[in-house]
Amino acid sequence: MDRDTALDLLKSNVKNKNLVKHCLACEAVLAALAKRLGEDEATWRLAGLLHDVDYDQTADSPQEHARIGAEMLREAGVDSQIVHAVLAHNDHVARESALDKALWCVDPLTGLIVAAALIRSEKKLSAIDTQFVLNRMKEKSFARGANREQIRACEQELDLTLEEFVTIGLKAMQDISDDLGL
Repeated sequence: MDRDTALDLLKSNVKNKNLVKHCLACEAVLAALAKRLGEDEATWRLAGLLHDVDYDQTADSPQEHARIGAEMLREAGVDSQIVHAVLAHNDHVARESALDKALWCVDPLTGLIVAAALIRSEKKLSAIDTQFVLNRMKEKSFARGANREQIRACEQELDLTLEEFVTIGLKAMQDISDDLGL
């Protein structure tokens, strides 16, 4: 599946503009990680873009989230590696590949970075740096939905320091800040 087809599939199934932006952010961060880790950038991009394709359908049954998406992707002929990563990001299957692990760690990171940007008066990604995000991460009451342990797992799962991981994520999101409206 090419990127334009994937984006069409996402937008036809996800109506919340902020969730589409979250998927765009995950796409960008996974692409940057793929480049850093020597992985296939196109595959990783698609996994990030499509990981929440079923979110609207599963909003009232979060335990089904990713199962329905994986089936949608399977039916659309999406690579099995991406389908597995989508399932693994919601703990339906074990995380095995680097892609599985990266998507799982990236998912909450993008939300933390967005929340950090939004508390600045500028409300821009360009107004924050890695240290600002790391400082906010230490505040338990800040962006409570961003699972810190999942983000910190980058150290074991991807062999990246937390600082490296946040830096890669922030830079990738800053590069598409216009698309994210930040």
